Amino acid sequence: MPDTGSARSATSAASATTTALPPLTEQADRLVELGVHEIAGLPAAEIRAFAAGCSAHGHGALLAVHPDRAPASALAPLLRHRGRPGFVVTDMDDVDRFAPLDSVSLPDSPLYVLTAPDRGDHLANRSPDEALPALTAEARSPMLLTEGIHWVVQQPAVLERNHCFMTIGSRLRKANGALDARTPAVWISNGTGRDGRARRDAPKIGWCWAGNRHTWLGFASTTGRHGQDTQAA
Repeated sequence: MPDTGSARSATSAASATTTALPPLTEQADRLVELGVHEIAGLPAAEIRAFAAGCSAHGHGALLAVHPDRAPASALAPLLRHRGRPGFVVTDMDDVDRFAPLDSVSLPDSPLYVLTAPDRGDHLANRSPDEALPALTAEARSPMLLTEGIHWVVQQPAVLERNHCFMTIGSRLRKANGALDARTPAVWISNGTGRDGRARRDAPKIGWCWAGNRHTWLGFASTTGRHGQDTQAA
């Protein structure tokens, strides 16, 4: 079962959702510093040039690499919390098979930006099955797991104990076409069970059942995704 971590103050909760993301050009530098361009097979100059050309999306946009280029398993170890590297839980060795829902449209581009990312705290204590229609009603799109990882890479404060988030835009389809009941999430390990004591406080890529509720998990979302052909949209 997912571990909830310790309680935190309301002030801490507010800070995580209002702290500004770095400018897109700084985000590009961060990805290059971490070697994401090598994971994605892209020149560092291409990432920097794309970010520089996306100023039309304004303050608060998030730079992301298409999951086909940079899968969750490769990005997770780049996360940091209290000096601990991120990891994927042992019973999610199929993490890279979690793909966008049919309702989530990605730009046909190796790089894109997300506008107005939000942690979805107001949806905490709803199940993924309940949260998805609520996001749709708000004209918001649920984040993919890789997008959530990009967000924490660029804005570590968004990940807090007892106030983490699901990324229900990514789901796994079974051979018969039905959705696997697991929904991915990003939270902080307590160092218990199979995580191991050495991973206490580490960023953790895990999962929750689609029908279960958790008071400490919001639902990350965005107002839109924009690629190379829609930079000025």
